[in-house]
Amino acid sequence: MGNCCGSPDATATKPPRPAATKASPAPTAPPAAWPKPTSDVGGAAEKGGRVLEAPKLREFTLAELRAATRGFKPEMVLGEGGFGRVYKGWVDERTLNPAKSSAGVIVAVKKLNPESVQGLQEWQSEVNFLGRLSHPNLVRLLGYCGEDRELLLVYEFMSKGSLENHLFRRGSTEPLPWNTRLKIAIGAARGLAFLHSSEKQVIYRDFKASNILLDADFTAKLSDFGLAKNGPTAGRSHVTTRIIGTYGYAAPEYVATGHLYVKSDVYGFGVVLLELLTGLRAHDLNRPGHQTNLVEWARPYLSGRGKLTSLMDQRLGGQYPPKAAHSAARLANKCLAGDPRSRPSMEEVVAALEDVEAQQAPAAAGAKGHRDLPPRPGARRSPYHDSSSRPR
Repeated sequence: MGNCCGSPDATATKPPRPAATKASPAPTAPPAAWPKPTSDVGGAAEKGGRVLEAPKLREFTLAELRAATRGFKPEMVLGEGGFGRVYKGWVDERTLNPAKSSAGVIVAVKKLNPESVQGLQEWQSEVNFLGRLSHPNLVRLLGYCGEDRELLLVYEFMSKGSLENHLFRRGSTEPLPWNTRLKIAIGAARGLAFLHSSEKQVIYRDFKASNILLDADFTAKLSDFGLAKNGPTAGRSHVTTRIIGTYGYAAPEYVATGHLYVKSDVYGFGVVLLELLTGLRAHDLNRPGHQTNLVEWARPYLSGRGKLTSLMDQRLGGQYPPKAAHSAARLANKCLAGDPRSRPSMEEVVAALEDVEAQQAPAAAGAKGHRDLPPRPGARRSPYHDSSSRPR
C-alpha cells in the first residue's frame, strides 16, 4: 500500500527541538521551554474524554529507554513503519522508571529512523496532540525523549496489535467474529467523534486499519497522530494543506485539491468499515484490476445493486445478522459519499452503529455468503507494523 506524495505540515505549537545534551528528566510535567498551548486543541469532554491544558508527559532520558528496552535489542522489536522501529520495553507502573520484565508493565517505545526527513514534525505533532488528548479510544502516550539527536515516544502497550493484522494476516490468527468487528467499529468511531467534537476540531488525516490498535478486550484505540491537523477556523469550511496519506483511505476531495475537511476523516472511516465487512484491503495490487480499489469495486453492493452476501467476508461463514450487516453497509455507503457535505458526522456514525448493536438479534446468524474473488495474500505482520511507506 502506498502513500499520497508530500510531507506533513508542522503543528502551530511545538515541543522544544532535541538538544545535544540534556538535564535530568521531569517526571510528569512538560519542559519549561514548552510554549503554553492555550488554544491548539480546546473543547469539552465527551463520553470519558478530556483535553488537557498542557501535555503531562514523562520526559525520559535516552539511558532510561535503553534500559527499558534492553538496549534496543533486535529481539525487542515489535514492528517498523515510516517513523522507525517500535520496541517492547518494561517500566514501573507507578514511577515509569525502567523495570525488570518480572516486575514492570510492558510499554511500546517508538524510535525515530535517523533518515526520516519528516520525523521531527511527526514527533512534535504526536506530542502536541496525543499529549493533551485523553479518551478511552485513543492510545495513551506516556512520555517522550529528545536527546542526542534521538527522538522517541513511549506508549501504552496494546496486546492485540493492529486491526490490520487481524483482518488481513493469515495463518495463526482466527478471523474476527461479527460482534468483535462491530465493537471495533464503534470504538474507533467514538475516538474519531471525540477528536471532531473539540472546540478546535482535530482532523486525524490518517484513519486506516494499521492505526487502529486493540487491547486485550479488543477495545479499539486510535494511534499515530503524526499527521493530525487542527480543523478550519474563522468560518472556513476546510484547511488547505499538502496532500499526504495512504492510498485507498484518503478522501477524493483531499487527493484532488488538497482541501482537508473534518468529514475527510469520515470517508476514511467508511473505508475501514468496508474493510471490516469484506475482509479485503482498501488498495491491493494483487487483486484483478477492477478490484484493486475496494471502494470502487464495492459501490454496487453498498448501494443495493448487488447481493450483500457477495460482499461480505467469506471467513465469517455467514455468521452475522443480515439486517445488521445491511445497516452497516448502508452506513459505509453514506460515509463514502463523493461530496463531503453529504457524509454524516462522526457523532451520527456512532449513533447509527450503536443502533445496529442494540437492534441485532442475539443469535447473530444469517445466510452464508459467497464471493467470487481471488485468494488474498496473507503476509505475516507484527502487531505494530505500519503498512504505509511515508517518504523518509
